[in-house]
Amino acid sequence: MKIAVFAAKSYDRQFLTAANAVFGHQIDFLEARLDADTARLAQGYDGVCVFVNDRLDAAALRILADGGTRIVALRCAGFNNVDLSTAAACGIAVVRVPAYSPHAVAEFTVGLLLTLDRRIARAWARVRENNFALDGLIGRNLHGRAVGVVGTGRIGAIVARILRAGFGCEVLASDLTPDPALEAIGVRYVDRGELLSTSEIVTLHCPLTPDTRHLIDARTIAAARDGLILVNTSRGALVDTSALIEGLKSRKIGGVALDVYEQEADLFFEDLSNEIIADDAFQRLLTFPNVLITGHQAFLTEEALTSIAQTTLANLADFEAGRPLTNAVHAEAVVRPGTRQA
Repeated sequence: MKIAVFAAKSYDRQFLTAANAVFGHQIDFLEARLDADTARLAQGYDGVCVFVNDRLDAAALRILADGGTRIVALRCAGFNNVDLSTAAACGIAVVRVPAYSPHAVAEFTVGLLLTLDRRIARAWARVRENNFALDGLIGRNLHGRAVGVVGTGRIGAIVARILRAGFGCEVLASDLTPDPALEAIGVRYVDRGELLSTSEIVTLHCPLTPDTRHLIDARTIAAARDGLILVNTSRGALVDTSALIEGLKSRKIGGVALDVYEQEADLFFEDLSNEIIADDAFQRLLTFPNVLITGHQAFLTEEALTSIAQTTLANLADFEAGRPLTNAVHAEAVVRPGTRQA
């Protein structure tokens, strides 16, 4: 198949090229993100390969269809950036990578939590300036603390297991489908309200849907435990940034670690070190000493990138050969609030 890879970075080229030795697709890499303004670049391509910040709205999909595109291959698990109804109406199949390396995201989640809670980033910055004082670096043990895990799919289940079995945390979980294996090690399923009001730490691992958008808002923050630590490595729009900032200012929230941000499309995956960032909310977040932000890198391991490339190209090969698309996403796909994150 002739494939246009949008928003391509050096690591995309490296791992997709290596994996393509088995499949033999014709692949062209484009730096541009896919949206209604750039969709014409895909004219003549059988398929497009896209990532989380490409925007496949109705306008973009119609242009793709007119240009001959028959399949959209997401090299990620989420599909909230695709208008599935329009894709179906245009005869465009949509496939994704439902499980590339849940360990990559789960391990990074715990790493962010430790870095924030034990002041590791601040300590590293001090040492580089030959400041070895320990004042202001007091952290807390994870052992014995109440941690809430929202969504116990592939990623959330690993996080819960690490925190429960590895650190000895009291783990509360929220999911419409409890995992018996987690319950067997002492993870306790509760409703989301109890989880938010009881947990000292909350980590988010649910998909972004209309029902989970701004799952963390002013109301949930007000009902949360004082000094709540929030970790989000899932989808940025699960958190209302304005409410988050107010929670930090009032000290209701004791710390935040984010690998995703609801307006990240204009920021992440680019080198903007010589630019002025116009996003006032993002800049405000960076002023808090108890906020840690990374640029959507939780997935970025060799194992995950290998799996993403192999699964993406296999999805395209299945489509070309007329085989069943086991990783297809359909217009009727609806994820209820609290259901599992792939």
